[in-house]
Amino acid sequence: MSSKPNKDEILKFSTMIDRLAIELDTTILDAVVHHCEDTGLEIEVAGTLLSNAIKAKIREQSEKVNLVKKQSRLPV
Repeated sequence: MSSKPNKDEILKFSTMIDRLAIELDTTILDAVVHHCEDTGLEIEVAGTLLSNAIKAKIREQSEKVNLVKKQSRLPV
């Protein structure tokens, strides 16, 4: 993929990854890795296809298992 993905491509890929995570009963990050291993898609390319909502889910799930440092949040 030589050009930047458009919104439709990002939406389709992110939806597919979200469904795969549910189907495999795993985290979003694990679903991305699983998809990349199955299809040969490079992780770096997959990263460009993730929506901001999916990236936020990855961060949240990673914080829960202490893979990344928790960010301070305002109570809203």
